[in-house]
Amino acid sequence: MKMIKLTQTLFAGLLLATNLLTGSTAHAQDTIKIGGNLELSGAAAAYGTPIAEALQLAVEQRNEAGGLLDGQQLELFITDNQSDLTEAASVATKLISQDVVGIIGPTATGVAKAAIPIISEGKMPTILGASTGDGLTLDESGNVLEYLFRVCFEDSFQGLAAGQYATETLEASSAIIITDQALDYSLGLADSFTERFEANGGSIIKTESYTSGDTDFSAILTSLLGQDFDILYIPGYYTETGLIIKQARELGITQPIIGGDGYHSKTLIELAGAENASDIYFTTHFYEGNDDPKTQQFIDDFSAKFGKQPDTFAALGYDAANLLLDAIEIAGSTDTEAITQAIGEIENFEGITGTFSFDDNHNPIKPALMLKLENGEIASAEEVSAE
Repeated sequence: MKMIKLTQTLFAGLLLATNLLTGSTAHAQDTIKIGGNLELSGAAAAYGTPIAEALQLAVEQRNEAGGLLDGQQLELFITDNQSDLTEAASVATKLISQDVVGIIGPTATGVAKAAIPIISEGKMPTILGASTGDGLTLDESGNVLEYLFRVCFEDSFQGLAAGQYATETLEASSAIIITDQALDYSLGLADSFTERFEANGGSIIKTESYTSGDTDFSAILTSLLGQDFDILYIPGYYTETGLIIKQARELGITQPIIGGDGYHSKTLIELAGAENASDIYFTTHFYEGNDDPKTQQFIDDFSAKFGKQPDTFAALGYDAANLLLDAIEIAGSTDTEAITQAIGEIENFEGITGTFSFDDNHNPIKPALMLKLENGEIASAEEVSAE
């Protein structure tokens, strides 16, 4: 209940802030309208909300710098899709009717899938910040969706990268996998991890599963006691994996635990307990300790505006927003066809989550990061590849 209340409060704040941001330009003759189809409430609010905040920051900064296309101001429409498939499609329809020239979001892969037919039919350039599901930018026949791009890598990429890291860097030869059987994200990462781990000579000793919303993992974890294995791979969201880490360490399971970008939240540390969050590794998109001046400026600006540090989802949202805004400037027009073409042709975009261009499937070409936790703090960060 506490999380729901906080989310609703933040949503109201975002709406107010958006109105304040656009109020001075709402009656101008020429404004450029940007849409956000984002999860500000519901199951994926922890991911959609920071992307919405980053979008708000990016638009505000561009307006303060003089806008786009020789002084046109940006008008921002952020709409809550409630982490709901039907609502996400409805929001996409609504934003297109408001004559936006581009959309950021949705965030969750399943929610994004519901909006894709609408944005394709509406020929609306859309950039996904954190929808990592495999093949999301392709239609059922395997053809690239012309108007859809994303700034995050696919699930299979980070699963392969984790498998490579486990065998090469951690020198693991045996693993146990624990998946969320109700979560495509978890199952997809597990499949690609297994593919690379076994290709590199490793063995999967056993696979266990739980369901989203579970809180007691003692039966699963007790069954691992006495098993001989080198690592645990637990791809999932922090809501469950934080508790799994806590219960595993309290049972005396000391092996390294590896996961994906669903770990990248301070709530994981709160649930696990800092004293239990050691020898924990996870693939992700962004590292707050990166000393690149552009990254540190983003962290300072975000913190000053929202009173908190940005997370990996805020960084992805900021990249998605600025990619769209750069494309409008490059296109020299608010024509959606021209903007779509400009997005696809952008090369070496210098984002907060890395410098990247797009592959033929509209996915970014960039490495993942592997972060290591010790006592709940990030102890190291290194680039990792699926190769």
